[in-house]
Amino acid sequence: MPASEVFRVEGVTKVYRMGEVAVHALRGVDLCLYAGELVVLLGPSGSGKSTLLNILGGLDVPTAGRVLVEGRDLAAAGERELTAFRRHFVGFVFQLYNLIPSLTARENVAIVTEIARDPMAPEAALAMVGLGERLDHFPAQLSGGEQQRVAIARAVAKRPRVLLCDEPTGALDSRTGVTVLEALERINGELGTTTALITHNAGIAGMAHRVVDFRDGRIAGIRENAERCRARELSW
Repeated sequence: MPASEVFRVEGVTKVYRMGEVAVHALRGVDLCLYAGELVVLLGPSGSGKSTLLNILGGLDVPTAGRVLVEGRDLAAAGERELTAFRRHFVGFVFQLYNLIPSLTARENVAIVTEIARDPMAPEAALAMVGLGERLDHFPAQLSGGEQQRVAIARAVAKRPRVLLCDEPTGALDSRTGVTVLEALERINGELGTTTALITHNAGIAGMAHRVVDFRDGRIAGIRENAERCRARELSW
């Protein structure tokens, strides 16, 4: 039985106006994301990946086209519905960790669990990303990779249906980046969280169920990995 659709993107275009100049960030994108899969969105900077991710996450709206979330049109949602969607349905992981320096790892995660409907305990979320022994450390006491894993734990602790990751290893060296990818791999495998991961790094593509190649605001191709690599087998 095929997996159910989580997102269906139909003819999505995004045009930004910069004075008299029109910048076409997306040019008629069609894409489906399915429950439980890990998808890598691959392409150079400026190819439209982040714009699409922001639209999927309800942070931006398309100029034209539709984004259906489990059959509902996101563009038709009011502000209150969009806030609830971002708060409960989607978890975000960005290249910058956005941790609060004066809070411990546990407290940074607890900020999210206090407003979630059915949260994990912060301790459980941090254990899932391999930081069970670092609960009471402050961001300044953690490496870059550890800080990113705290950010992932914070995103996952609210049990989102979807995890949207924008260059989560972009600021990290290869060895540290692999540790972060292992955390995402575990979350996808054990929790079944649909995961979309943006990167310009082709070396990461091997861990995905599917790879979506972006060029100039369009999808240049979609391919399935017949045999996936484990995150620890990746190198770049």
